[in-house]
Amino acid sequence: MSQAKAVVLIGVIISILTLGIVSVLGSAKEENISSSQKQIGGHVPGYGTYETTGSVLDPTLLPTDPKNSVVDPMKFLREFNYGKVSKFSNGSMLREFTIIASDHNTREISPGVFYNVWTFNNTVPGPTLRATEGDLIRIHFINNGSRFHTMHFHGIHPAEMDGVFEGIAPGGKFTYEFVAEPFGVFPYHCHIQPLEEHISHGLYGALIIDPKTPRASADEMVMIMNGYDTDFDTENNFYTVNGIPYYYMHHPIQIEENKLIRIYLLNMLEFDPMNNFHLHANMFNYFKTGTKLVPDEYTDIVTLNQGERGILEFSYKFPGLYMFHAHKTEFAEKGWMGTFLVKEQKKSISTPKISNTTLTNVNLTYGGLS
Repeated sequence: MSQAKAVVLIGVIISILTLGIVSVLGSAKEENISSSQKQIGGHVPGYGTYETTGSVLDPTLLPTDPKNSVVDPMKFLREFNYGKVSKFSNGSMLREFTIIASDHNTREISPGVFYNVWTFNNTVPGPTLRATEGDLIRIHFINNGSRFHTMHFHGIHPAEMDGVFEGIAPGGKFTYEFVAEPFGVFPYHCHIQPLEEHISHGLYGALIIDPKTPRASADEMVMIMNGYDTDFDTENNFYTVNGIPYYYMHHPIQIEENKLIRIYLLNMLEFDPMNNFHLHANMFNYFKTGTKLVPDEYTDIVTLNQGERGILEFSYKFPGLYMFHAHKTEFAEKGWMGTFLVKEQKKSISTPKISNTTLTNVNLTYGGLS
C-alpha cells in the first residue's frame, strides 16, 4: 500500500470514529433533555399542556398561603386607604398617610420560592391610597430600609414633592404634601436608581383620586400587574396580578350578575415592554388614566406599557365562572390569570296576602299569584 493510500485510509477511519462519538453524545444529550422536561400547565390548568426544558414553575395546583407571602390578594383587591381625615375651616379635607419603606424582608411569592421583597407598608404592591380631587394629601414617609428610597407620585404637584432628586437615607423621614389633582388613577413608586431594581423588587402602589362628583356606585377593585425576576437575569420568572401567581385561579373573585364592576388597573411590570388584560365572555368600557368620565373604548382587551393605567367598567349578564388574564401567553402561563365567579342575583319570594276567604288552585311563584 502506498503512503498516500494509507493516509486516506487513516482519515476515513478517524471520520467514522468522530461521527460515532458525536452520535453517542447527541443521543445522551437528547435523553438527558427528555428526562429533565417538565409538563407545564396550559392556558387553562389541565388543558393545552406542553413539554419544556426551561425552569418554569407551575403552581397551578399548589396555592400559596397569603400569611407567608407578600400580600393577601383577596384583601388587597378591595382595600382602600383613605388616610386620617380632618377638615380645614374652609371646608377642604386633609388626608394623612404613613408609609414605611423596607428592603430586608424575604417572602414566599410562589410555593417554595422565596424572594427578597422591597415593600411599602410590608406588602407588594403597596397600599392603595385614595382621596378626592382638591383634598390636601400629606404623606409621612419613613425609610426603614438599608438603601436610599423615595416616593414618586404621578400627577400634578410641586417639584420638591416629586420624590426624584431628594433621596431619603436609611433611617430618614420626609413629608410629601400636595393637592390631589386631577382625578384619575395614578401609580406611585420609588425613584432611586437603578430604578428597575427598586421597582422589580416591589416598591410601587396605586393612588386613586376620585372626581368631586362621585362615579356611579359599583363593586370596586384594584388590580396591579407585576412580575418577579427570581434568578436576576432581567427576565421575569413569574407574572401576577396583585402579587401572587395564579391566586385568583384558586380563589375566584366573587361578583354578582348585572352589578356594575369597576377595576382600577395599573401596569408596574419591569423588564417587559408591555402587559395586558383580557376579559372572557364580556366587554368593558375603558377610561384611559381615569381622567375622563366618558369612556375611550368599548373592548375586551387593553394593552399597557409600564406606568400606564386605566379604569374598566362592566357587568356580567349570566352567572358562572369566567377567566381573565394577560393575552400574552407566556405571562398567563407563568401566573397572570384569574377567574370571576358570577353569582346569580337573589330573587326575593313575596308571599301574597290572602284574606280569610278560602282560595283553591293557587300556585305561589316568584312575584305572587300566577
